[in-house]
Amino acid sequence: MPVTVEVVDAAVTAEIIAETYAYFETIDQTFSTYKPDSEISKINRHELEVSAASEDMQTIFGLAEQTRIESNGYFDIFHNGLYDPSGIVKGWAIFQAAELLRQKNMSNFYVEAGGDIQVAGKNCQGQDWRVGIRNPFNMAEIVKVIAVSECGVATSGNYIRGEHIYNPRGRSEPGAELVSLTVIGPDIYEADRFATAAFAMGRDGIGFIERLEGFEGYMIDRSGLATLTGGFERFVKNAAHY
Repeated sequence: MPVTVEVVDAAVTAEIIAETYAYFETIDQTFSTYKPDSEISKINRHELEVSAASEDMQTIFGLAEQTRIESNGYFDIFHNGLYDPSGIVKGWAIFQAAELLRQKNMSNFYVEAGGDIQVAGKNCQGQDWRVGIRNPFNMAEIVKVIAVSECGVATSGNYIRGEHIYNPRGRSEPGAELVSLTVIGPDIYEADRFATAAFAMGRDGIGFIERLEGFEGYMIDRSGLATLTGGFERFVKNAAHY
C-alpha cells in the first residue's frame, strides 16, 4: 500500500525520512499475509508459535485480543483458520513510525499508509492538517474536509479493497449496510482498531464510536446516507455534501 511521510520541521533530514520508510518495510516483512516468508505466514502454516515470534508479533496478538474484548467480539484477527492482523497492524505501525519521528525531535508531520493517518503539529501553512474524506460512490469527489492535529484518522470500508471486513459474530455482512466509516481518535492506533470493529458492527458501529470518549465518526451507508457523531462537525472545514 502507498505510504506518505511529510515532515515540515526545519531540522528534518533525508536520513530521518529514509529511516521512517525503512521501518514500514520491516513491518511489511513481518506481518504481510501475502509474503510466504513473513512471520505471520509462518504462524499460519504452524511453522512458528506466537510465543516464539518477535516481540512486535506478540505485542500485536496481545493488542488484538484486548480489542476483541473491548469491541464485544466484533474485532477478531482469526478467521477461517488463519490469523490476519492487518486490521490492527497498520494503525499501530503508523503510530510507531510517528513515535520514531518524535524521538528525532520532529513535531510537525503527517504519516499516512493506505488511507490511515497520524498528524502532529501544523502543516507548511502553519495550520491544522487537512484530511479529505472521499465519496465512496465517486472517488474523484471529496465529501468532507477535516482539520486535525495531534490525532489519528482512519477509514474502514469496502469501496477500494472490496469485501475484506467480516462480522465475526455471524450476523449480516457489514458490507451489506455500510460502505465507509471514518474515525477520528486520539492517535491512529486507537482510531484504526475501533474503525475496523465499528465497521464490522454495521449500522450499529456509529453508535459504538459515539460512546467512546475522545472519538468521533462519520459513516456512509449503502444508500448514500451519512450519519455523524455529535462532535464530528467541529472538525469539518467545508460545506457538507452528505
